[in-house]
Amino acid sequence: MNNYDQNQFSDYTVVDSKTGTRSLSKTFMANVFMWMFAALGVSAFMAYLFANNDYLMSFLIGETGLSMFGYIVMFAPLGFVMLMSFGFNRLSAPALTGVFLLYAAINGISFSFLLKAFSDASIIGCFASAAAMFGIMAVMGYTTDQDLTKFGRIMMMGVIGILIASVINWFLGSSGLDYLISIIGVAVFTGLTAYDVQKLKHIGMGAEMEGLPAVSTKKMAIFGALNLYLDFIMIFIFLLRLFGGRRD
Repeated sequence: MNNYDQNQFSDYTVVDSKTGTRSLSKTFMANVFMWMFAALGVSAFMAYLFANNDYLMSFLIGETGLSMFGYIVMFAPLGFVMLMSFGFNRLSAPALTGVFLLYAAINGISFSFLLKAFSDASIIGCFASAAAMFGIMAVMGYTTDQDLTKFGRIMMMGVIGILIASVINWFLGSSGLDYLISIIGVAVFTGLTAYDVQKLKHIGMGAEMEGLPAVSTKKMAIFGALNLYLDFIMIFIFLLRLFGGRRD
């Protein structure tokens, strides 16, 4: 669902926000958000393309249900996240960027199912709400002087709880539990947005103080964009599960 194992960043996350340098940090954060928005754009384009093209959709859904390509699209994103996580040090910056954008494209194809299932008004409303919630928490995370490390750990425990509850409910099929999971999911990933933005700000400041090469900084920006992309996507999906209206 998300990847918060950022051990490769551990040497750069503890920086005094009052004394650390800021110029490169701001550039770093700008790059993080640029790549995040680029990934969201790729996902949105692919989702719209497949949802509105019956020929392309036929590659995902066959006469008996999901096709082999459909199953690949559904489960491939997890593989891409693992590849980016475990291959962070081995992949070059262009390769990591390519994997990230390919991951966003595959994710977008899978989101075409959502566009088919939910009404346009629901999708637009939930997307706008997710954007507002994400933006507010991102600003809070970037500007607050409070250390959100402990808060982030609690939120990560919430992610684990959501995963466990989701697996259990896959067998139970309880609509009540699904509703509760969605409420907790919105709260957890909204909170994680603030934590991740603060952590990324400190990473950028640490990179400047350590004098890291541009290649390493770019790779960290891509990985940071992945985390924020996932935060936003999960907020949107859980809001859609809570308030989305199905198509007739």
